[in-house]
Amino acid sequence: MRALFLDLFQHQAFADATLVNAIRRHEIAARDRELRTLIHHVLVAHRFWIQLSQGAPFSVEDEREVPESLEPIVARYRETQAEEHAWLARLEEADLARTVESAFFPGRRIAVRDALMQVCLHSQGHRSQCAARLRVLGGEPPSLDFVLWLKDRPAAVWD
Repeated sequence: MRALFLDLFQHQAFADATLVNAIRRHEIAARDRELRTLIHHVLVAHRFWIQLSQGAPFSVEDEREVPESLEPIVARYRETQAEEHAWLARLEEADLARTVESAFFPGRRIAVRDALMQVCLHSQGHRSQCAARLRVLGGEPPSLDFVLWLKDRPAAVWD
């Protein structure tokens, strides 16, 4: 299962970078508050689950404010992807069964594997919303399908 998560997170990094780059290249979309808020939400949720899974502190207050441009969000994505890549590379199969707890889910113990799957599924759903919004604003959403990514496995590249 560890290998699957490595693939899913590499694809996710690629998909996030590719989509955000497409938004950044489209003048209207790059200024759209709704898109920026949604992309920021994806990042914050992603960071919450990854930090919880690592036993690292997470400050809702520090993460809450949506920046006025995409650039600070992009910088935070890059930082998050680098940190999580290093952590995932060290992750052992047994680590996936470890459980975590959060005040956001009182009385629940959540397996790290389930937290990681939440990151992937949550992000995928919101990337679809972003792609639809980009199209409404006149942009062209990129193809981000996992099975297409598997052929060449391109890395995340931020413009």
